[in-house]
Amino acid sequence: GCCWKCSRWSSARFAGCVYCAVANFPRLRARPKMNKSHQRAEICRLALHARERAYAPYSGFAVGAALLASSGEVFTGVNVENASYPAGICAERTAAFKAVSAGEREFSAIAVVSQGAAAPCGSCRQVLAEFGCDMTVIMLEPDGGVRRETTLRELLPEGFYPENLK
Repeated sequence: GCCWKCSRWSSARFAGCVYCAVANFPRLRARPKMNKSHQRAEICRLALHARERAYAPYSGFAVGAALLASSGEVFTGVNVENASYPAGICAERTAAFKAVSAGEREFSAIAVVSQGAAAPCGSCRQVLAEFGCDMTVIMLEPDGGVRRETTLRELLPEGFYPENLK
């Protein structure tokens, strides 16, 4: 199962996450529905927490992301750098690939935390656009302050969408 707090997989069943010692593991899909303000606060909190696990030894630019699926599930991601720079991956794509691997295809919001509250890069915008452009994008500072809240469509006004292939 997957720990609801740190998103790591473990073979332990209902014994708690071996990585962060959180009880109630694995996370059950049938969670109480959150209202929009609670969902927003929760993905911001999870993105801040995720950022602490970023692997950025070369740039020092740690990024955390939390992607809210339409089902209510949240998937976190971090940037992972590599000595061969192109082999690294951004936090937003990490979260998206985890979500898609878990069967999710519709997303309503993503929170991204970085120094300077940077917007997702072009590659991340394009990957997220594959699943819809109406999702909310929240960009936060490491202290939790929201710098900007917008939509993916505003960040990628002329993206290449699945409809373009028809």
